Amino acid sequence: WVAPIKGIQVLPIFHASLELKWADKILLFDPSFDETILKRVEKPDIILLTDIHGDHLNPEILAKLETVDLPIIAPQAVFDKLPATLQKKTKILSNGQTASWKGIRIQAVAMYNLPGNKQIYHTKGRGNGYVLTMGGKKVYVSGDTEAVPEMRSLKGIDLAFVCMNLPYTMDVDQAASGVLAFKPKVVIPYHYRGEEGLSDIQKFKTLVQKGNPGVRVELLDFYKK
Repeated sequence: WVAPIKGIQVLPIFHASLELKWADKILLFDPSFDETILKRVEKPDIILLTDIHGDHLNPEILAKLETVDLPIIAPQAVFDKLPATLQKKTKILSNGQTASWKGIRIQAVAMYNLPGNKQIYHTKGRGNGYVLTMGGKKVYVSGDTEAVPEMRSLKGIDLAFVCMNLPYTMDVDQAASGVLAFKPKVVIPYHYRGEEGLSDIQKFKTLVQKGNPGVRVELLDFYKK
């Protein structure tokens, strides 16, 4: 666990999977990994799912984490792919909607590919990024997205997790541009493995800090086995 901002700890797990700890509550995002990694995961109190792709949604791993009282937050498209046992405890959030859970405000934020020449891997409205407000701090987890207007217009973010992997989301230049637009206090690149291997997160850090030295970039290893 590391503590990039006061009061909130982060456990990088693998690719899109991470945990946040606040006030003895553990939030697990997108548990999708093999069983050898499962042993590193601390028992969560809630699970948040962003998208239907296999690197975000893994029903087998979800089943292994399943307990009677473990709630799940997910968009409709993810809900539709869950087994009935998990659907029963899943709250559906659509882009722009909010929910409250044990003192945490959870807002679903649009995540999608921008129109262009490339294939659209993520259509607008299907998946969720999330903004969580807890203890007066705001944490943004981007999900699979480009630097869309909904990202660029975020306000008051203390800690952000931003994806960057081609061809599915965006390159480091676009990711840096998006971060410089909404100016989080701390940003951590995650979900940075694509068809060409790992994205150049050191270049991302250089671009962000050159553009705004007030934004701190922390680099964590999301790919250790």
